Amino acid sequence: MLTIDAVAHDLLVAHALGGFPDEACGLLGGEVRSGTDPDDLPIASVDVFVPTRNHDASSRTYTIGPEGFLAADRTLDPVGLTVVGVAHSHTHSEAWPSSTDVDKADNPLLEGWHYVIVSLREPTPVLRSFLLDGRTIREERVRISRA
Repeated sequence: MLTIDAVAHDLLVAHALGGFPDEACGLLGGEVRSGTDPDDLPIASVDVFVPTRNHDASSRTYTIGPEGFLAADRTLDPVGLTVVGVAHSHTHSEAWPSSTDVDKADNPLLEGWHYVIVSLREPTPVLRSFLLDGRTIREERVRISRA
């Protein structure tokens, strides 16, 4: 299960909308918790969303450049958080990992990351999260935490 702070959620969705017609992207700062949820998936929280530039400037793909990772380090390190995943928008398709998303996630350095996708296909954005292990896609529950 992925719990997203309401402020981080709102910033993430606003960034996705602001990036249109291109895909928007950013990094998720938070913590991985011990244990698993009822679906035997890891439990994590997202406390901060770090918006980044899409180096691809594309409506079909995204790439986060080194300055995006540096911005995340500068934002997250002082508050004791780490990057727990990535978020990006799909401008014309559902919130489900594309074959390109799965290919990019097939990297041992990204193991355990949470992949949040915001679909802008419908008038109201749809947010879903996934764990991508090799070529296996597992959707996880998302909870928005409003303190």
